[in-house]
Amino acid sequence: MKKVIIVGGGAAGLMAAWAAASSHNRVILLEKNEKAGKKLYITGKGRCNLTNACTMDDMITHVVTNPRFLYSAFSRFSNQDMIAFLKDRGVPVKVERGGRVFPVSDHSSDVIKALREACLSEKVEIRTRAEAAEILTGHTGPEEGGPVFRGVKLKDGRCLTGDALIIATGGCSYPSTGSTGDGYDFARALGHTVKKAEPSLVPFCIKEPWCRDLMGLSLKNISIQIRNGKKRIYEGFGEFLFTHFGVSGPLVLTASTRLGTAACARALREGKLTLCLDLKPALSAEQLDKRFLREFDIWRNKNISNVIEQMLPKRMVPVFLELAEVASDKKVREISRQERRRMADIMKALPMHIEGVRGFDEAIITRGGVNIREIDPATMASRLVKGVYFAGEVLDVDAETGGYNLQIAWSTGYTAGISAGR
Repeated sequence: MKKVIIVGGGAAGLMAAWAAASSHNRVILLEKNEKAGKKLYITGKGRCNLTNACTMDDMITHVVTNPRFLYSAFSRFSNQDMIAFLKDRGVPVKVERGGRVFPVSDHSSDVIKALREACLSEKVEIRTRAEAAEILTGHTGPEEGGPVFRGVKLKDGRCLTGDALIIATGGCSYPSTGSTGDGYDFARALGHTVKKAEPSLVPFCIKEPWCRDLMGLSLKNISIQIRNGKKRIYEGFGEFLFTHFGVSGPLVLTASTRLGTAACARALREGKLTLCLDLKPALSAEQLDKRFLREFDIWRNKNISNVIEQMLPKRMVPVFLELAEVASDKKVREISRQERRRMADIMKALPMHIEGVRGFDEAIITRGGVNIREIDPATMASRLVKGVYFAGEVLDVDAETGGYNLQIAWSTGYTAGISAGR
């Protein structure tokens, strides 16, 4: 029997605890909050988009940062394994649009309860309000060399000794849930390099003030492009939301995962990133122009605002016409060819300038983390300190929205737990 200590009681930590304990080891889970799984409670707006039902090959394509690192973990514990884990514990699931998997109850608390009960059934000792302050290491004999894990010092001064440690402290997103970057500090103290943490799956701040006028307006079945000058960074189709600071929604959140390169960061600082909104993606530019001509022919004596209302949400019409430089009370018969073309162009590519992204308080996940080159992908073991493992968001891996990030937590947590318990 080994004594395994896990720091962090989120998705990855709970899964790691159950996996390590299932091999008949003594497992102590340290969680600094008053309860484990706090961030899971708000995942998927409280519904918990726990994984995606796609194939695991397809799952990899939705991982943005270091996808190849996850092949082993995904093979060891897949989305179907997670679904079976929950069903075995009385939590049936359902699949919604885009392959998103939720508990049938729509309650994230059911997922947390299943994880907690799985841990308790394997006699995991869950200690809440127990905050780790320092990772204690020693050295092996002169023949082997290198540091080895010895124990964890808590904030209250107590020390716990152990044979293995799993760091599953999460990233920096939603710091109110306890994700305050502690794991990065532990990793650096152990000699690991850590890529700078940045918010991801996060809304955009937009320069144009008219965005605020549309606050709360949600658009479906539209497409967007993110461009750095002439270079296209992202293109997607789906749902889009205007907010009091700019734009959000699934399309924008996924697009934000593509801003992690140095070139994008520089373009963002310089105000060169643009977002183009295609309000009629099902129509080509030529087809849209024919649609305009047809509508104009039918409604020659109406105000242009009345005709545009049949093509766009009513709240968008004043903004749209102002951008097209067309008076809202102008009669359709008076619209020039140049004005018609200008309206069609804006409808196919409504431009906005991205000023920045929102902070960690609104970011669903963290981009950056512990350098995966210093981690064994087959076991999640540190290559630098014997007996130390990493799991979940603390690692430099992240994915698009749709349940993929939680699957990373389950897979890396399970792999770390099984490996640490050997």
